[in-house]
Amino acid sequence: MTVAGVVAEYNPFHPGHALHLRETRRALGECAVAAVMSGNFVQRGECAVLDKWTRARAALEGGADLVLELPTVWAVSSAEGFARGAAEILAATGVVTHLSFGSECGDAGALERLAACLDEEAYRVRLRGFLDRGLPFAVCRQSAAAELLGGEAAGLLAHPNNNLGVEYIRALNALGSEIRPITVLRAGAGHDGGDHPQYPSASFWREKICSGELPAENPAGLAYGERGMLARLRAMDEGDFAALPDCGEGLSHRLYRAVRRGRTLEELYALAKTKRYAHSRIRRALLWGALGLKIEDRPAHPPYLRVLGANETGRALLREMRDRAALPVLTKPAHGRGEPLLELESRCTDFYQLCRREPGECGGEWTTSPVML
Repeated sequence: MTVAGVVAEYNPFHPGHALHLRETRRALGECAVAAVMSGNFVQRGECAVLDKWTRARAALEGGADLVLELPTVWAVSSAEGFARGAAEILAATGVVTHLSFGSECGDAGALERLAACLDEEAYRVRLRGFLDRGLPFAVCRQSAAAELLGGEAAGLLAHPNNNLGVEYIRALNALGSEIRPITVLRAGAGHDGGDHPQYPSASFWREKICSGELPAENPAGLAYGERGMLARLRAMDEGDFAALPDCGEGLSHRLYRAVRRGRTLEELYALAKTKRYAHSRIRRALLWGALGLKIEDRPAHPPYLRVLGANETGRALLREMRDRAALPVLTKPAHGRGEPLLELESRCTDFYQLCRREPGECGGEWTTSPVML
Protein backbone atom coordinates (compact mmCIF):
# COMPACT_ATOMS: atom_id res chain seq x y z
CA MET A 1 0.00 0.00 0.00
CA THR A 2 1.19 3.52 -0.76
CA VAL A 3 1.30 5.54 2.44
CA ALA A 4 1.90 9.29 2.40
CA GLY A 5 3.48 10.75 5.49
CA VAL A 6 2.59 14.33 6.37
CA VAL A 7 4.23 16.58 8.96
CA ALA A 8 1.81 19.09 10.41
CA GLU A 9 0.73 21.30 13.26
CA TYR A 10 -2.89 21.73 12.16
CA ASN A 11 -3.07 24.81 14.34
CA PRO A 12 -5.95 24.63 13.58
CA PHE A 13 -6.86 22.27 10.72
CA HIS A 14 -8.31 24.40 7.89
CA PRO A 15 -9.34 24.14 4.20
CA GLY A 16 -5.75 24.61 2.99
CA HIS A 17 -4.75 21.49 4.92
CA ALA A 18 -7.65 19.53 3.43
CA LEU A 19 -6.53 20.68 -0.03
CA HIS A 20 -3.01 19.42 0.64
CA LEU A 21 -4.34 15.98 1.56
CA ARG A 22 -6.57 15.86 -1.54
CA GLU A 23 -3.70 16.92 -3.80
CA THR A 24 -1.43 14.34 -2.20
CA ARG A 25 -3.93 11.62 -3.05
CA ARG A 26 -4.31 13.01 -6.56
CA ALA A 27 -0.54 12.82 -7.06
CA LEU A 28 -0.08 9.34 -5.58
CA GLY A 29 -3.36 7.72 -6.42
CA GLU A 30 -5.45 6.11 -3.72
CA CYS A 31 -3.26 6.01 -0.63
CA ALA A 32 -3.37 6.12 3.13
CA VAL A 33 -2.20 9.26 4.96
CA ALA A 34 -0.23 9.12 8.21
CA ALA A 35 0.26 12.53 9.81
CA VAL A 36 2.91 13.37 12.40
CA MET A 37 1.42 16.29 14.32
CA SER A 38 2.79 18.59 17.00
CA GLY A 39 1.21 18.08 20.39
CA ASN A 40 0.02 20.93 22.60
CA PHE A 41 2.91 23.27 21.78
CA VAL A 42 4.05 24.36 18.33
CA GLN A 43 7.17 25.43 16.50
CA ARG A 44 6.54 29.16 16.73
CA GLY A 45 6.99 28.89 20.53
CA GLU A 46 3.31 29.06 21.43
CA CYS A 47 0.44 26.92 22.66
CA ALA A 48 -1.60 25.21 20.01
CA VAL A 49 -4.91 27.07 19.94
CA LEU A 50 -6.77 23.75 20.37
CA ASP A 51 -5.57 20.70 22.25
CA LYS A 52 -3.90 17.84 20.37
CA TRP A 53 -6.84 15.41 20.59
CA THR A 54 -9.27 18.00 19.21
CA ARG A 55 -6.85 18.73 16.35
CA ALA A 56 -6.30 15.00 15.72
CA ARG A 57 -10.06 14.54 15.33
CA ALA A 58 -10.23 17.46 12.88
CA ALA A 59 -7.36 15.96 10.88
CA LEU A 60 -9.11 12.58 10.65
CA GLU A 61 -12.36 14.23 9.61
CA GLY A 62 -10.42 16.28 7.05
CA GLY A 63 -8.65 13.43 5.26
CA ALA A 64 -5.88 11.93 7.41
CA ASP A 65 -6.10 8.26 8.39
CA LEU A 66 -3.60 8.05 11.25
CA VAL A 67 -2.25 10.80 13.52
CA LEU A 68 0.97 10.30 15.48
CA GLU A 69 2.36 12.80 17.95
CA LEU A 70 5.54 14.81 17.44
CA PRO A 71 6.76 15.22 21.04
CA THR A 72 7.23 18.73 22.38
CA VAL A 73 11.03 18.50 22.45
CA TRP A 74 11.01 18.26 18.63
CA ALA A 75 7.80 20.21 17.97
CA VAL A 76 9.24 23.31 19.66
CA SER A 77 12.57 23.28 17.82
CA SER A 78 14.34 24.93 14.93
CA ALA A 79 13.28 23.88 11.44
CA GLU A 80 16.13 21.35 11.38
CA GLY A 81 15.20 19.75 14.72
CA PHE A 82 11.47 19.82 13.93
CA ALA A 83 12.03 18.09 10.58
CA ARG A 84 14.49 15.55 11.94
CA GLY A 85 12.16 14.39 14.72
CA ALA A 86 9.18 14.11 12.36
CA ALA A 87 11.15 12.30 9.65
CA GLU A 88 12.46 9.77 12.17
CA ILE A 89 8.93 9.04 13.37
CA LEU A 90 7.65 8.54 9.82
CA ALA A 91 10.60 6.29 8.96
CA ALA A 92 10.13 4.27 12.14
CA THR A 93 6.55 3.34 11.19
CA GLY A 94 7.94 0.97 8.58
CA VAL A 95 4.92 1.65 6.35
CA VAL A 96 5.33 5.21 5.03
CA THR A 97 6.48 5.33 1.39
CA HIS A 98 6.32 9.07 0.64
CA LEU A 99 6.62 12.33 2.56
CA SER A 100 4.27 14.98 1.20
CA PHE A 101 4.62 18.64 2.14
CA GLY A 102 3.31 21.95 0.90
CA SER A 103 5.73 24.47 -0.56
CA GLU A 104 5.69 27.88 -2.19
CA CYS A 105 7.60 26.62 -5.24
CA GLY A 106 5.93 23.25 -5.82
CA ASP A 107 9.16 21.81 -7.25
CA ALA A 108 10.55 18.86 -5.29
CA GLY A 109 13.60 18.60 -7.56
CA ALA A 110 14.66 22.19 -6.86
CA LEU A 111 14.31 21.62 -3.13
CA GLU A 112 16.29 18.36 -3.34
CA ARG A 113 19.15 20.24 -5.03
CA LEU A 114 19.07 22.82 -2.26
CA ALA A 115 19.08 20.10 0.38
CA ALA A 116 22.13 18.49 -1.21
CA CYS A 117 23.91 21.85 -1.29
CA LEU A 118 23.29 22.49 2.42
CA ASP A 119 24.98 19.20 3.27
CA GLU A 120 28.18 20.00 1.36
CA GLU A 121 31.36 21.04 3.16
CA ALA A 122 31.69 24.00 0.79
CA TYR A 123 28.37 25.33 2.08
CA ARG A 124 29.41 24.95 5.73
CA VAL A 125 32.61 26.90 5.10
CA ARG A 126 30.70 29.75 3.47
CA LEU A 127 28.03 29.72 6.15
CA ARG A 128 30.62 30.14 8.90
CA GLY A 129 32.07 33.12 7.06
CA PHE A 130 28.71 34.89 7.01
CA LEU A 131 27.87 33.96 10.61
CA ASP A 132 31.16 35.49 11.74
CA ARG A 133 29.81 38.84 10.54
CA GLY A 134 27.02 38.68 13.12
CA LEU A 135 24.22 38.41 10.56
CA PRO A 136 20.94 36.54 11.21
CA PHE A 137 21.18 32.82 10.53
CA ALA A 138 18.50 32.88 7.81
CA VAL A 139 20.38 35.58 5.91
CA CYS A 140 23.67 33.71 6.28
CA ARG A 141 22.11 30.46 5.13
CA GLN A 142 20.63 31.96 1.99
CA SER A 143 23.78 33.94 1.17
CA ALA A 144 26.00 30.87 1.51
CA ALA A 145 23.69 28.83 -0.72
CA ALA A 146 23.61 31.65 -3.28
CA GLU A 147 27.39 31.48 -3.69
CA LEU A 148 27.07 27.82 -4.68
CA LEU A 149 23.75 27.61 -6.53
CA GLY A 150 23.02 31.20 -7.54
CA GLY A 151 20.57 33.73 -6.17
CA GLU A 152 17.43 32.36 -7.78
CA ALA A 153 17.84 28.84 -6.40
CA ALA A 154 18.92 30.08 -2.97
CA GLY A 155 16.01 32.51 -2.92
CA LEU A 156 13.67 29.57 -2.36
CA LEU A 157 14.95 29.50 1.22
CA ALA A 158 13.31 32.87 1.85
CA HIS A 159 9.92 31.13 2.00
CA PRO A 160 9.06 29.21 5.20
CA ASN A 161 7.47 26.14 3.66
CA ASN A 162 10.22 25.74 1.06
CA ASN A 163 12.66 25.96 3.93
CA LEU A 164 10.87 23.26 5.93
CA GLY A 165 10.67 21.08 2.83
CA VAL A 166 14.43 21.32 2.39
CA GLU A 167 14.86 20.22 6.01
CA TYR A 168 12.53 17.24 5.53
CA ILE A 169 14.61 16.14 2.56
CA ARG A 170 17.86 16.62 4.45
CA ALA A 171 16.48 14.57 7.35
CA LEU A 172 15.44 11.72 5.04
CA ASN A 173 18.87 11.81 3.40
CA ALA A 174 20.63 11.72 6.77
CA LEU A 175 18.56 8.70 7.78
CA GLY A 176 19.29 6.90 4.53
CA SER A 177 15.52 6.50 4.23
CA GLU A 178 13.79 5.16 1.14
CA ILE A 179 10.83 7.48 1.77
CA ARG A 180 10.40 9.65 -1.31
CA PRO A 181 9.62 13.38 -0.94
CA ILE A 182 6.83 14.97 -2.96
CA THR A 183 5.53 18.51 -2.70
CA VAL A 184 2.21 20.20 -3.29
CA LEU A 185 2.04 23.84 -4.37
CA ARG A 186 0.54 25.92 -1.58
CA ALA A 187 -2.66 27.77 -2.39
CA GLY A 188 -4.25 30.82 -0.78
CA ALA A 189 -2.76 33.07 1.87
CA GLY A 190 0.90 32.63 2.68
CA HIS A 191 2.41 31.83 6.05
CA ASP A 192 0.81 34.25 8.55
CA GLY A 193 -0.78 35.81 5.48
CA GLY A 194 -4.24 36.55 6.85
CA ASP A 195 -7.54 36.24 4.99
CA HIS A 196 -8.22 34.67 1.58
CA PRO A 197 -11.55 33.89 -0.18
CA GLN A 198 -10.90 30.12 -0.15
CA TYR A 199 -7.78 29.37 1.85
CA PRO A 200 -7.03 31.83 4.68
CA SER A 201 -3.86 31.29 6.70
CA ALA A 202 -3.75 29.39 9.98
CA SER A 203 -3.06 32.67 11.80
CA PHE A 204 -6.35 34.04 10.43
CA TRP A 205 -8.24 31.05 11.86
CA ARG A 206 -6.45 31.36 15.21
CA GLU A 207 -7.43 35.01 15.47
CA LYS A 208 -11.06 34.14 14.75
CA ILE A 209 -11.04 31.42 17.40
CA CYS A 210 -9.38 33.57 20.06
CA SER A 211 -11.74 36.47 19.39
CA GLY A 212 -14.77 34.19 19.72
CA GLU A 213 -15.87 34.70 16.10
CA LEU A 214 -15.39 30.98 15.44
CA PRO A 215 -16.78 28.57 18.02
CA ALA A 216 -14.16 26.44 19.75
CA GLU A 217 -14.11 24.58 23.03
CA ASN A 218 -11.77 26.22 25.53
CA PRO A 219 -8.97 27.57 23.28
CA ALA A 220 -5.45 28.11 24.57
CA GLY A 221 -2.71 30.72 24.33
CA LEU A 222 0.31 31.73 26.36
CA ALA A 223 -1.44 34.99 27.19
CA TYR A 224 -3.81 33.03 29.46
CA GLY A 225 -0.87 31.55 31.38
CA GLU A 226 1.40 34.58 31.20
CA ARG A 227 1.86 35.15 34.95
CA GLY A 228 2.70 31.49 35.54
CA MET A 229 5.19 31.50 32.67
CA LEU A 230 6.86 34.69 33.90
CA ALA A 231 7.12 33.23 37.41
CA ARG A 232 8.91 30.16 36.09
CA LEU A 233 11.28 32.22 33.98
CA ARG A 234 12.14 34.57 36.86
CA ALA A 235 13.13 31.56 38.96
CA MET A 236 15.84 30.61 36.41
CA ASP A 237 19.48 31.63 36.71
CA GLU A 238 21.96 32.24 33.90
CA GLY A 239 23.07 28.62 33.94
CA ASP A 240 19.48 27.49 33.39
CA PHE A 241 19.21 29.65 30.29
CA ALA A 242 22.52 28.32 29.00
CA ALA A 243 21.09 24.78 29.25
CA LEU A 244 18.34 25.61 26.73
CA PRO A 245 18.73 24.61 23.06
CA ASP A 246 19.91 27.15 20.47
CA CYS A 247 20.98 29.58 23.20
CA GLY A 248 24.60 30.00 22.22
CA GLU A 249 26.17 33.12 20.71
CA GLY A 250 25.29 35.13 23.80
CA LEU A 251 21.54 34.54 23.61
CA SER A 252 21.29 32.89 27.05
CA HIS A 253 22.73 35.98 28.76
CA ARG A 254 20.44 38.24 26.78
CA LEU A 255 17.38 36.17 27.75
CA TYR A 256 18.37 36.26 31.42
CA ARG A 257 18.66 40.05 31.35
CA ALA A 258 15.35 40.41 29.50
CA VAL A 259 13.57 38.24 32.07
CA ARG A 260 14.89 40.43 34.89
CA ARG A 261 13.35 43.52 33.26
CA GLY A 262 10.29 42.36 31.34
CA ARG A 263 6.82 42.48 32.87
CA THR A 264 4.97 40.77 30.02
CA LEU A 265 5.89 38.12 27.48
CA GLU A 266 5.81 40.64 24.67
CA GLU A 267 8.22 42.85 26.62
CA LEU A 268 10.56 39.88 27.07
CA TYR A 269 10.52 39.11 23.36
CA ALA A 270 11.18 42.74 22.47
CA LEU A 271 13.99 43.13 25.01
CA ALA A 272 15.77 39.97 23.83
CA LYS A 273 15.36 40.50 20.11
CA THR A 274 18.19 41.77 17.93
CA LYS A 275 18.94 41.51 14.23
CA ARG A 276 20.90 38.33 14.99
CA TYR A 277 18.21 36.44 16.94
CA ALA A 278 14.97 35.61 15.17
CA HIS A 279 11.78 36.24 17.11
CA SER A 280 10.76 32.58 16.81
CA ARG A 281 14.10 31.43 18.27
CA ILE A 282 13.56 33.64 21.32
CA ARG A 283 9.98 32.47 21.80
CA ARG A 284 11.01 28.81 21.62
CA ALA A 285 13.83 29.26 24.12
CA LEU A 286 11.58 31.02 26.63
CA LEU A 287 8.88 28.37 26.21
CA TRP A 288 11.44 25.63 26.88
CA GLY A 289 12.44 27.50 30.02
CA ALA A 290 8.86 27.90 31.21
CA LEU A 291 8.20 24.19 30.60
CA GLY A 292 11.24 23.29 32.66
CA LEU A 293 12.97 21.60 29.72
CA LYS A 294 16.70 21.34 29.06
CA ILE A 295 18.57 20.28 25.96
CA GLU A 296 19.39 16.91 27.54
CA ASP A 297 15.64 16.19 27.74
CA ARG A 298 15.60 15.72 23.97
CA PRO A 299 16.79 12.17 23.22
CA ALA A 300 19.05 11.46 20.27
CA HIS A 301 16.09 9.69 18.61
CA PRO A 302 12.35 9.36 19.26
CA PRO A 303 11.77 6.40 21.62
CA TYR A 304 8.17 5.55 20.63
CA LEU A 305 5.31 6.16 18.20
CA ARG A 306 2.38 7.76 20.05
CA VAL A 307 -1.05 7.39 18.46
CA LEU A 308 -3.36 10.40 18.80
CA GLY A 309 -6.06 9.14 16.47
CA ALA A 310 -7.01 6.78 13.64
CA ASN A 311 -9.91 5.84 11.38
CA GLU A 312 -10.55 2.41 9.89
CA THR A 313 -7.73 2.77 7.36
CA GLY A 314 -5.45 4.05 10.09
CA ARG A 315 -6.23 1.04 12.26
CA ALA A 316 -5.24 -1.20 9.34
CA LEU A 317 -1.94 0.69 9.22
CA LEU A 318 -1.47 0.11 12.95
CA ARG A 319 -1.96 -3.61 12.46
CA GLU A 320 0.69 -3.57 9.75
CA MET A 321 3.00 -1.57 12.01
CA ARG A 322 2.90 -4.31 14.64
CA ASP A 323 5.34 -6.27 12.48
CA ARG A 324 7.13 -3.46 10.66
CA ALA A 325 7.56 -0.55 13.07
CA ALA A 326 11.05 0.04 14.44
CA LEU A 327 9.72 1.58 17.68
CA PRO A 328 7.05 0.67 20.24
CA VAL A 329 3.58 1.86 19.20
CA LEU A 330 1.66 3.43 22.10
CA THR A 331 -2.09 3.15 21.52
CA LYS A 332 -3.23 3.54 25.13
CA PRO A 333 -2.12 6.07 27.77
CA ALA A 334 -1.08 3.29 30.15
CA HIS A 335 1.41 1.99 27.58
CA GLY A 336 3.58 5.03 28.22
CA ARG A 337 3.84 4.84 32.00
CA GLY A 338 7.48 4.94 33.04
CA GLU A 339 8.69 6.22 29.65
CA PRO A 340 10.73 9.35 30.56
CA LEU A 341 9.79 11.34 27.48
CA LEU A 342 6.08 10.70 27.93
CA GLU A 343 6.31 11.56 31.63
CA LEU A 344 7.87 14.84 30.51
CA GLU A 345 5.09 15.27 27.93
CA SER A 346 2.59 14.89 30.75
CA ARG A 347 4.21 17.81 32.58
CA CYS A 348 3.94 19.90 29.43
CA THR A 349 0.27 19.00 29.04
CA ASP A 350 -0.41 19.97 32.65
CA PHE A 351 1.13 23.40 31.97
CA TYR A 352 -0.93 23.67 28.77
CA GLN A 353 -4.08 23.22 30.85
CA LEU A 354 -3.17 26.43 32.71
CA CYS A 355 -2.91 28.25 29.36
CA ARG A 356 -6.52 27.58 28.35
CA ARG A 357 -9.31 30.12 28.59
CA GLU A 358 -10.75 28.00 31.40
CA PRO A 359 -7.86 26.21 33.20
CA GLY A 360 -8.06 22.43 33.12
CA GLU A 361 -7.03 19.69 35.51
CA CYS A 362 -3.74 17.81 35.67
CA GLY A 363 -3.31 14.26 34.44
CA GLY A 364 -4.99 14.46 31.04
CA GLU A 365 -2.09 12.72 29.35
CA TRP A 366 -2.94 9.52 31.25
CA THR A 367 -6.73 9.66 31.01
CA THR A 368 -7.35 10.72 27.38
CA SER A 369 -7.55 7.92 24.83
CA PRO A 370 -6.73 8.29 21.11
CA VAL A 371 -9.54 9.49 18.86
CA MET A 372 -10.99 6.55 16.92
CA LEU A 373 -13.40 7.21 14.05
